[in-house]
Amino acid sequence: MAENFFLDNKDLRFTLRNADLVDVVNLKEEGYSQAARFPDAPENYEDALDNYEKVMAMLGEICAEFIAPRARAVDEEGATLSDGKVSYAKGTRENIEELKKAQLMGITLPRQYGGLNMPNTLYTMMMEMVSRADASLQNLVGLQDIGETINKFADEEQKKSVLPRFSSGEVDGAMVLTEPEAGSDLQSVQLKATQDPATGKWYLNGMKRFITNGCASVHLVLARSEEGTKDGRGLSMFLCEAHPGLKVRRIEHKLGIHGSPTCELQYTNVPAQLVGQRRRGLTRYVMSLMNAARVAISAQAVGIAEAAYREALDYARAREQFGKTIDTFPAVYEMLVKSKVSIVAARTLLYETTKYVDLRDVYEHLVDHGENVTPEIKEKAKLYTKIAAELTPLSKALSTEMANKVAYDAIQIHGGTGYMKDFNVERYARDARITNIYEGTTQLQHVAAIGGVTQRAIDPLMEELSHLPFTGKLRRLASAVDMARERVKKAVEYVSQKNDPEYLSLMTGRLCNMETAVFTGYLMLRDALKDKGRELITERFIAEAMPVVEMDFKVVTSGDYTVIDHKNEILAN
Repeated sequence: MAENFFLDNKDLRFTLRNADLVDVVNLKEEGYSQAARFPDAPENYEDALDNYEKVMAMLGEICAEFIAPRARAVDEEGATLSDGKVSYAKGTRENIEELKKAQLMGITLPRQYGGLNMPNTLYTMMMEMVSRADASLQNLVGLQDIGETINKFADEEQKKSVLPRFSSGEVDGAMVLTEPEAGSDLQSVQLKATQDPATGKWYLNGMKRFITNGCASVHLVLARSEEGTKDGRGLSMFLCEAHPGLKVRRIEHKLGIHGSPTCELQYTNVPAQLVGQRRRGLTRYVMSLMNAARVAISAQAVGIAEAAYREALDYARAREQFGKTIDTFPAVYEMLVKSKVSIVAARTLLYETTKYVDLRDVYEHLVDHGENVTPEIKEKAKLYTKIAAELTPLSKALSTEMANKVAYDAIQIHGGTGYMKDFNVERYARDARITNIYEGTTQLQHVAAIGGVTQRAIDPLMEELSHLPFTGKLRRLASAVDMARERVKKAVEYVSQKNDPEYLSLMTGRLCNMETAVFTGYLMLRDALKDKGRELITERFIAEAMPVVEMDFKVVTSGDYTVIDHKNEILAN
């Protein structure tokens, strides 16, 4: 067992050192003026980075020494429901106490509310490590996004009431969106929010289902506030706390993530407070929540994959067959190599994505709350919003599909023993399976991203990356990515000229995968310029990913309507 999940991860340490958060941290620290008001605030970027590394190392030790050793027991015990009260597994309760003692419960929240004021990128890295230790715990501590959403959109009185309690760990949160008849189609939400005309107070009535940590003490609830409406324009966001009228009816008996309760909830005249403006619950506030959730689940998936890969590598190096360890067998080391390359690629895209999420957040904050907001600031806020809107779903799609494959291969490398509960890999496979389903399936991530792909939202980023000073092998690899990028452009032009929504829908997954492979290829080339030791992984990724881009290009530009034209015949047989 590793002693520190940060210090033993060379790739994660490289990523933090090269995350390019200079502008983000400068803006979050108000030009480092916060150092005069808060003793723990950094005085410059190097000071901030040094602090981040210390916090990461502290969490890395907690993950390795405390959380990971309890994970199997947490999985076996799970969360339970008795007399309407949900209880976490013993190990889960102990893990949360460890994190509280380390003061890691308000990572991104401002210091005036007791938070650490860290960028989302740092928070995401921390959630990756927590997920490597116990993916179910990430579903609980990872819901700090609830506090971040309150910080963004609630009024000052609501913030002062709730956020210090989030930072201390006194309260936890739940994002309450899904209903029995409204899964991904959140426009169909029916839980009612009614306002007492005499007092102006709001009350919630209705059902919610599949709510992660629905037993939490603070809920952000999407509810229908406008009588007679049927679409998203009638929905608002509400804040409520534990109340006798809020009941956990049941918790789901799940394949994996057993330490995190998934609840069915009944709201009966539960007092609530409106967050932000009426009618903007889905169109503004949930979209912000969902973007954060995509990033969090991407981190969860990368963490699970890292754990599964390491378990498989250790087993392969120790397991002997036919007089030698199985890691020397080509069929086995090929799976291990593919897993390693896939994890590095997904991590590279994830933390490039979080950088733009951070940039979006700080510039949106300047637009909403700053003085002397210039056209340049507004333009940057608009640009980073557009980039983040494409990258967050692409990152979730890549990370979660990757995690499932890596976990599956980890079982395969273990052989029959991997199917047994005596080994961790079967848990990793069960935990990974939900990641490409919840917070939007992979198919819905592609739907969310396709607008950015067709509008070429990140093409300027790729153009800039393509002009980095590559030489030798890296220049040759960059040329292959350049050619693939042209294929993406031509594929998008072809589909756009068709002006056929059904054909675009059919090819959406391929177009998104092409875009992801090309952008990730450029990012890995950029990182290989900084660290020569990354060349081999970059070469392997590009050698495998670019031919797939070419294949997808041929399918997309074939104009083949066979699947559309004959779908009923195919499905009938």
